[in-house]
Amino acid sequence: MKKICFLFLVFSFTITIMNAQTVMPLYDKEIPNSVPAPVTEKSEMGKDGILRISKVSVPTLTIYKPAHPSAKGAAVIICPGGGYGILAAGHEGSDVAKELNKWGVTAFVLKYRLPDDAIMKDKSIGPLQDAQRAIQMVRQHAKEWNINPDAIGIMGFSAGGHLAGTASTHYNNPVIDAAGVSLRPDFSILIYPVISFTDEIGHIGSRDNLLGKNPSQEQIKAYSSELQVTENTPPAFLVHAADDGAVNPQNSIRYFEALQKFKIPAELHIYETGGHGFG
Repeated sequence: MKKICFLFLVFSFTITIMNAQTVMPLYDKEIPNSVPAPVTEKSEMGKDGILRISKVSVPTLTIYKPAHPSAKGAAVIICPGGGYGILAAGHEGSDVAKELNKWGVTAFVLKYRLPDDAIMKDKSIGPLQDAQRAIQMVRQHAKEWNINPDAIGIMGFSAGGHLAGTASTHYNNPVIDAAGVSLRPDFSILIYPVISFTDEIGHIGSRDNLLGKNPSQEQIKAYSSELQVTENTPPAFLVHAADDGAVNPQNSIRYFEALQKFKIPAELHIYETGGHGFG
């Protein structure tokens, strides 16, 4: 009986370790593009059940390891949404990571810095720096984490989708020290994403938070991913709802069309209803 109890405790401890999440600082030393400022980050659970993190100035990457890893060794870096004003860290972050684990996929939730002149020299590149660093970090540790370095994707929701789209189209323009590591995601998963910053279909709130109230036309074009697609842009899987009242479904449609133009594998699902922020 004692032996059975001992084995049960060992088994339980092992499961706990396998399901435990490890939170890692995104940068080993100094955070690039930062200015000295007090840490004022705040996490709040709303009455709607949504966990919101605001004032992020110290970025982290949280790894969720599956109990039974897929033989393909795929990994996905998840960028929660929130209009570049907050991070919806639960239903667009940790909940998604746990679901991916069920499929044998190693998941990483990126707590990226939110653009703010008080903590950054150039707030327009801060989130992208963190996304590129996350890709670099996962690729550098691929062997250690039992990951295929050629099967690392990036996933984003809403403004997190904008960040994922930007990372998918700006990998040849590093805003960090790439150190010889490819910053190109192998695929992207974009859920009701903000793709465009154009006046016509862009999400102006996200644009204002990232670029300020008066961005130049060059900035608007650079951060409109549908205008940045090339023959080397990674394949994409997109999901949107037709009745999305926050982010125009044309964001997903036009990115899909741009990928089609260059014959890049892409899949687009538009549901009749669902609104925005369904995670």
